[in-house]
Amino acid sequence: MLFTIDTDRHLKRELTTLNVWSLAFGCVIGWSAYVMPGALFLPSAGPMGTIIAMEIAAFVMLIISYNYSYMIKKFPLTGGEFIYAKMAFGETHGFLCAWFLSLSYLSVIPLNATALNIIMRAVFGSAFQFGFHYTVAGYDVYFGEMLLALGAITVLMFLTSRGVIFTGKIQTWLVMILIGGILILGCATLISPKASSENLLPMFRPVTPSFTKGIIAQIIAVAVTGPQSFVGFDTVPQLMEEAKFSSDKVKVVMDTSIVCGTFVYLTLTLIACAVVPYVYGNSWPAYIADLTNQDGTASIATINAARILMGRAGIVVITCSVVAAMLTGILGFYTATSRLLFSMARDGMLPKWFGYINEYGVPSHAGRFCGIISGATCLLGRPVMGWVFDMASIGASIGFAYTSIAAAKYSWRERRYDILIFGILGFFLSLMMAVFLLVPIPGLNVSLADESYTLLFFWVVIGTLFYVIRRIWGGGQESTTFPVMKN
Repeated sequence: MLFTIDTDRHLKRELTTLNVWSLAFGCVIGWSAYVMPGALFLPSAGPMGTIIAMEIAAFVMLIISYNYSYMIKKFPLTGGEFIYAKMAFGETHGFLCAWFLSLSYLSVIPLNATALNIIMRAVFGSAFQFGFHYTVAGYDVYFGEMLLALGAITVLMFLTSRGVIFTGKIQTWLVMILIGGILILGCATLISPKASSENLLPMFRPVTPSFTKGIIAQIIAVAVTGPQSFVGFDTVPQLMEEAKFSSDKVKVVMDTSIVCGTFVYLTLTLIACAVVPYVYGNSWPAYIADLTNQDGTASIATINAARILMGRAGIVVITCSVVAAMLTGILGFYTATSRLLFSMARDGMLPKWFGYINEYGVPSHAGRFCGIISGATCLLGRPVMGWVFDMASIGASIGFAYTSIAAAKYSWRERRYDILIFGILGFFLSLMMAVFLLVPIPGLNVSLADESYTLLFFWVVIGTLFYVIRRIWGGGQESTTFPVMKN
């Protein structure tokens, strides 16, 4: 059959519109959505700076989404950005795009899995800190916490192998729990006397001798996190061969996942800012600055806000919401990464082993590979996860850029000037975000950490070696050519 490798099995069209939306939205909103308000957004730009910056980032993502919807209709195939880059610019570009995109997707799995340890430390203290432990970059890795993270990865790896419709249903229920928790906390913030709109002042972070960024620099510092904050809506093209709805609906699916994701980020930020412990008066800057000196639930602004608003019930609500967000991130990126690897194997860029499809219509070997790599990465500790995820933002930007410029190329041939404009604009905006992350710019301080540059260098070297070896030993292998569909 057309889309199989050494087997008569194939991907099954079983996902509904709601399932695909849940997979995309669940990838956009992970653990970081609950941490970034107190750790990044408010310290960098304050409440109003965050609102403006995230709306700018969301607008950029909507432009890029426009290009994705055009390319999905032209190539409604698993592989997404990899297929677009390859068909538009050749195999080398296809491999380059897929290599960095796979890093972007794969890094989120251990990031969310090890985040379970953070929430357990905050809520249950040292309950899982048992057995042998070691230290990586100043972070203690305990045997008990490793078991928790590896257990989550193993269980979800098994669940994703039982069929995509099974995965889609689980993801949809988890997303409902995630959204439900946020809505409860949002309503509690609106009606509780423990929250106050006065706490939102000042609207931007005050300039001090130790913090000299002006308003524009503050907004840019948050806006450039767009690839990091919204990576996940672009998993939709990875699922198109398993979706049982028309590709005409994909733009709505992607756009609503971006808009709803923006709403969640801003809601959690405003909750964290509106609920300030009384010991800090009405000063959110003093409160946020002191978070690093706190322990347990007090160290995470959103969780602390839930505790102040609703007591023990608030802890239960936000813990359920956070854990659901972590699991949706793992499930969603498991599914997307395995499909990307499957597509590369089908195209001859990876060994055929990755293209094996089990009796449930799932590329299970690719899924196992994701599980093994994610599990091994968990052993490195949270600081390393942060460095990997930071450089993975570059991978997302590369995927966005290739999709946009491919859309521009095909739209030029078809004289679709509306797509051409969006394609060129999306390409330059994607490059701009990558430049902000890669190039240290005085006064902004939004570039990657030194450790992330080192890891990025090794990832480039490994990819180069892999590509050269493949060309030498597998150069005679033909890749798949897909027909172009007219929009």
